[in-house]
Amino acid sequence: MKTFRVDLHTHTVLSPCGDLEMSPVNIVEKAKERGIDVLGISDHNSTLHAPLIKKLAAKENIEIMMGAEVTTKEEVHCLCFFETEEKLVVFQKYLDKHLPHIANDSDKFGYQVVVNEEEEILNEVEWLLISGINQSIDQLEKKVHELDGLFIPAHVNKMQDSIISQLGFIPIDLNVDALELTRHISKEAFLKKNAYLKNKTFIKSSDAHCIDLVGEVYTEFIMKEANFNEVKMALRNQEGRKVNF
Repeated sequence: MKTFRVDLHTHTVLSPCGDLEMSPVNIVEKAKERGIDVLGISDHNSTLHAPLIKKLAAKENIEIMMGAEVTTKEEVHCLCFFETEEKLVVFQKYLDKHLPHIANDSDKFGYQVVVNEEEEILNEVEWLLISGINQSIDQLEKKVHELDGLFIPAHVNKMQDSIISQLGFIPIDLNVDALELTRHISKEAFLKKNAYLKNKTFIKSSDAHCIDLVGEVYTEFIMKEANFNEVKMALRNQEGRKVNF
C-alpha cells in the first residue's frame, strides 16, 4: 500500500465563480507542483471540462476523478464522480434535463466558458450553472449510484449550501460514500456536535476556485494505486485501503 494525496474538489473556468486562470492546463500544472496524486474536477452542475483535464493529467501521472458539484433543489451541494466518460455523458444529460433555464448574467455571476488545451474558448454555457437542479438530494444520490458513481455531500459544516445548513441534519439513511469537511474544522470538533456520524468516512478538499488553492488542502488515501476503484475502496475501508483523516 502507498499513501496518495487526494483533493476531490476543484472548480475550473467553467464555473461562474471560478477564476479565469483556472484553465485545464493551469490546474494540472498546479496539481503537479503541489504533489497531488488524485484530483477531483467538480464544476457547478457541469462535467464538460473533466475529460480534457483527465487527458492532460495522465501525462503527469495524476489521476482525475471526473464529475461535478451538483446543487439539489434543497440548495445542497454534492460532489458526484464517475469512472468512465460514457457514464459521465449519461450524467451530463441528466444535469442538462434538470437544470432550470435561467440565463447566466456574466457581469453579475462570471463567465461559464469551455476551453481547449490551448485555452481557446470553444463555447459558453448559456444557463446559470449555480442554480439548483429540480431534483432532491435523494433523487440525486440514487442517480449517481445507479451509474456506479461516488456521492459525497460537500462542505457539510458550512453555514450555507450544505446538507446541514439546508436540512438541519444528515439523514442517517442517506447513502453517502463520504462527507466532506472544510479546512476550517477538524473531524474531532465536528463529531463533538454530530456524534451520530462517527461511523462515516470524512475527507477534506481545497474547494479551489483560484489557481493558488489547487491542492492546498488534501486528504491522504492509503491505496495500492491511484484510480477510481481504489478511491472507492478506500472510502469504504475495504481490503486494507483507507482514508487517513
